[in-house]
Amino acid sequence: MAAATWCYRGDPEEEQPALLVTFSNGQLQRPDAVRFSLYRSSDVANARKKRRRILVSETERLSYVGNNFSSGAMKCNSLCRYFLGVLNKDSGQMEVFNAEIFNMQPLLSDNLIPDDTRDYQNKSYREKVDLCIEAFGTSKQKRALNSRRMNAVGNDILNTAVTKAAADVIDAKGVTALIQDVAQDDEQNMSIFLPPCHEDADKPENVYKFEDILSPAEYEALQSPAAAFINITSEEIAKKTEEKSHCSFVLEELKFLPADEKNRDRKARCLWFLDILIKFSFLKIIKKKHPLGPECPHIISRKLMKNFTSLTYNNGSVQNLISASLKTKIAAYVIALALHIKNFQIDLTILQNDLKLHESRMMDIARAMRLKVSKAKGMPGLENDQNHKLGTLSLPLPVQKASGSQRKRRKIN
Repeated sequence: MAAATWCYRGDPEEEQPALLVTFSNGQLQRPDAVRFSLYRSSDVANARKKRRRILVSETERLSYVGNNFSSGAMKCNSLCRYFLGVLNKDSGQMEVFNAEIFNMQPLLSDNLIPDDTRDYQNKSYREKVDLCIEAFGTSKQKRALNSRRMNAVGNDILNTAVTKAAADVIDAKGVTALIQDVAQDDEQNMSIFLPPCHEDADKPENVYKFEDILSPAEYEALQSPAAAFINITSEEIAKKTEEKSHCSFVLEELKFLPADEKNRDRKARCLWFLDILIKFSFLKIIKKKHPLGPECPHIISRKLMKNFTSLTYNNGSVQNLISASLKTKIAAYVIALALHIKNFQIDLTILQNDLKLHESRMMDIARAMRLKVSKAKGMPGLENDQNHKLGTLSLPLPVQKASGSQRKRRKIN
């Protein structure tokens, strides 16, 4: 294809080399009718980018664009230097300028600069940044841009495939069958985090056996830390209540310790362990060797770490994590222990507030443990005492029902 060369000098007051312009698609018939616009990079602090130029020329029929930095730029500019001489015919002297060659390619578009500018203003900030990267970005930035765009396309394809697969499953099984499957899965997942339940028990105390909550060795280890509860006075209880050093359930039950020495000791140990369980549920990531203090017996600390935490790898080290599901497990064991303390009838709202759980979650756990839930006025002096829920463990055990969230889903559908 023929080529035509034209010289564009630019602003003579700037230190700008003369531009030798080559049109790749033909001869220039009317050089005086061509209008040129020169754009340069505003990043003058960058030694490499400050020399970048974009030259735009307009004729009556076409617009042309050339630059000195993209893959379409002339390679000869980096291999040698060009000079342009301007001869003054009157004086016979020639003035020499630095020169740079631009290869002008036709811009095959119906929308020229005014329309492009309007479209640019309507673009988002992210799209504007992407256009700048395409024009002036480094090779690394351009690779990152292409990778991000391909990932976006991949995500769209994946979302479309997942939506289609879900629609196929719903068409095949039906909404009702899927809801029943979800309800069964929820019940099975919940049962994993409950204490062992003996449905064939002849007495309420054998449904959730005390030995499944505290082994004989663990119960024996509680003698020393629980000693402070055995001889506690009403003044000390009032002080602990003011300091909120223990949960509300424990502080209330300390007021009603049995007079019998054996039963008093048993209740004190159970209350101390229940308080430790609730405090342990507030931890998330356990990094300390003794997270509950040195006064907690080693066998109890080991039981808590083994049964109520999971191992996770973070920042190059193994840590113990208490997830939401494990907090549910702690709540279930707290309920089981409280049933033994309170003769198998407990105020669920008090424990819910102590554990900082939502009411719906607490009721789901209670129903999964086969408790009969009823409304009851709470104990005086406690928060929300007008709408307390009472949980009772009695025989025969009630039939398990879907949780409130499952019933709500069914109603919505």
